[in-house]
Amino acid sequence: MLASTGLAALAVAGSFFSGASAQNVPKFQYGTPNANAPGVVGANSNGPTNPKQPSLNTPINQTSEARLASINAVDDWCTFGPREQQVIGDVEAETVAYCTKPRNNARVIPDGTVTSVHFIKTPLYVQVMANGDFTKINLVPGDYGGELDPHGATNKGNPVGGNVTSNISGKDVFYEEWMNYISYNQMCFRVCIAGTDQAPTSAVCQHTLDEMGCQFVMPGSYTDNVFETCDADVAYPPGLYPQGGGYTSTFQQYYSSVYTDPNGGLHTFVNGSPDQATPTAAYSLPASSSCSSASSISNGIASIQPTSSMSSSSMATSASGSGSSRGSSSTGAANAAASGSSSSSSGGSSGAASLAPNMVVGSFVAVVGGLVGAVVML
Repeated sequence: MLASTGLAALAVAGSFFSGASAQNVPKFQYGTPNANAPGVVGANSNGPTNPKQPSLNTPINQTSEARLASINAVDDWCTFGPREQQVIGDVEAETVAYCTKPRNNARVIPDGTVTSVHFIKTPLYVQVMANGDFTKINLVPGDYGGELDPHGATNKGNPVGGNVTSNISGKDVFYEEWMNYISYNQMCFRVCIAGTDQAPTSAVCQHTLDEMGCQFVMPGSYTDNVFETCDADVAYPPGLYPQGGGYTSTFQQYYSSVYTDPNGGLHTFVNGSPDQATPTAAYSLPASSSCSSASSISNGIASIQPTSSMSSSSMATSASGSGSSRGSSSTGAANAAASGSSSSSSGGSSGAASLAPNMVVGSFVAVVGGLVGAVVML
């Protein structure tokens, strides 16, 4: 059993390692993608509430407990969200799948929820980035979000039993490494579809920097009122900052937590170091190409429209990403990049289920050549 000690972000000066544009940063040299590399094809058990295989046109059930998400196209993707309207940081292990189409026995995202979608395919991952009113799928208004991944506090998934597929290769494949951040107004989801020695899936889908938000961990276009599909360059792995001369610095989100072991003993868990600065942005914004646009996405299912959603005044604050909230920050990094400070959060949990941080500041680890050898899985 893990006991939360609370979450209080510490704002830090952000002049160290500001991000750079796609135009003035060398492309990430990741080697030759291998769809059969270790850590690509899923080995986790499919959850008991999930269908054995992903499929379209399954029955509409807005109380479904299914936790199988698919990331296939600009108009065919899923996200995890709360079963009922709750702060997602409190219920990450219990979230369920919501999809843009009736599929996988999952709940369906109502038309009008999503106001933009950017779907990108790279040699190492597929990624969807969306804005919208996600209170329509049970996010609490003003909730800056939660983080879902295949590990969780018990290594049974976050949500427990959650699985992810994509048919981007031409067939449906269950993938091992993925990460999904969602707040009341923004969502991002990356699925690692190939790996290399230089870029293992555990690094490219490194999900533990959740306090930094979508635009830091999964950089790309988050422009509202645009629906598009693009090819894109591979982003540098989250938190990796090349320094020249074969050196890199790797940002680690600092936090500490107290947990209770099965015998009732209390232990302290510490990640990173409190004496380093928080970066202001991801190392680079990868270039995209071969884009095709759509006017919008819809499923035409009138019967699932919710009776209420967040107010227009709440939507007007969606670009700010500022202020405090419970749970993990999904959108905060957008403004950390501009303002030089990290987002604030309080209460709830961050990242995997119940390891709740009580500080969030930066930590950089210098390594020689390539990527950090070990990635902390939460």
